[in-house]
Amino acid sequence: MKIKSFVVVIMVLLGLFVPSMANGQADAIESNCKGYFQKPFLATNRPYRALVTGDEVAEFRATLFSGTTYRIVAGNVDPDKRYVIFSVYDNERNLLFTNSEYDNAPYWDFAVDGYMDCIVEARLDESVTHSGFVILMTGIKLNDMQ
Repeated sequence: MKIKSFVVVIMVLLGLFVPSMANGQADAIESNCKGYFQKPFLATNRPYRALVTGDEVAEFRATLFSGTTYRIVAGNVDPDKRYVIFSVYDNERNLLFTNSEYDNAPYWDFAVDGYMDCIVEARLDESVTHSGFVILMTGIKLNDMQ
């Protein structure tokens, strides 16, 4: 009887603390990402957060306008490991950029001609890890807004 009660208490405690630990981890990653938005860049959206495992892909859409320089930042728990691969596609799924060709660089700055809807995908570099949080953020270069 005592063992059953002990197991129930442990499960309740895990249910209370594991989600807050996960949120704390995501908050730390978000803080790392925000470090890439120093002047003249400014983060312009709430972070896109995803817990991915294996070959899962997190996806979001963005609308881009000419005359603006954009920055996409991808973050993970350990910035030194760079295990987030992000790719930018146009609406026909033509690859415009992937950081996998640049040692999984944590950010990319770019501009577009005209107006463009795009798809941004993030996944894990499975040679480094098989599961983890990824956070994507976008921002703009303030000098372009003058």
